[in-house]
Amino acid sequence: MNRRILHVVTNTTHFGNSPQPTGLWLSELTHAWDVFAASGYEQRIVSPKGGRVPLDPRALKWPMRDASTKAWLADPAKMALLSSTPCPADINPGDYDAIYFTGGHGVMWDFPNNEGLLAVTRALWEKGGVVSAVCHGYCGLLNTRLANGSFLVRGRKITGFSWTEERLAGVAREIPYNAEAQMKARGAIYEKALLPFMSHVVTDGRLVTGQNPFSARATARKVVALLNGA
Repeated sequence: MNRRILHVVTNTTHFGNSPQPTGLWLSELTHAWDVFAASGYEQRIVSPKGGRVPLDPRALKWPMRDASTKAWLADPAKMALLSSTPCPADINPGDYDAIYFTGGHGVMWDFPNNEGLLAVTRALWEKGGVVSAVCHGYCGLLNTRLANGSFLVRGRKITGFSWTEERLAGVAREIPYNAEAQMKARGAIYEKALLPFMSHVVTDGRLVTGQNPFSARATARKVVALLNGA
């Protein structure tokens, strides 16, 4: 039976009440999608509310607008996947081998406390699946608790967009919290690359996380390796 991957994307269009737009960081989806497709995996996209997925305009400019994102933007069938997504209530965790949380600042608002996403993630983890995230996608793991009440990330090595990278991106004052600090507060063992914006992936058992947009392919390759028993 083919492996099945569930991608999680945001519905958030703006930074809180600010007019500054945000949304899915497209390359974090497309780069991973390409890797999973090359392995013949079935893939589906889910969002917290279901429906349309906004794209962060910053991710559609050079250098993020690469061959992978251009190909997605030019493919009506692929774009249709982002115009009408299912919500967590439509998802059976038993159908999937791995979940992959994409980023974009919007996820900071709609991932952490979505009960449906929390339930899907917990069920997938506790059945032995792979849980993965890239960049801000790790915000989706902040409040995931296991059946025993403990945080999934407690005592586990993890990475994600760092506070240093937030400051360098110029949005530290616009975001609702410091995700790196929040992860540490939950008992996660946060790690990051020596230099900001370098590809960096951390694996702790079946938990795979990438630090920033440039880590998406490497994150997906590690997920494939785990699913293939490597």
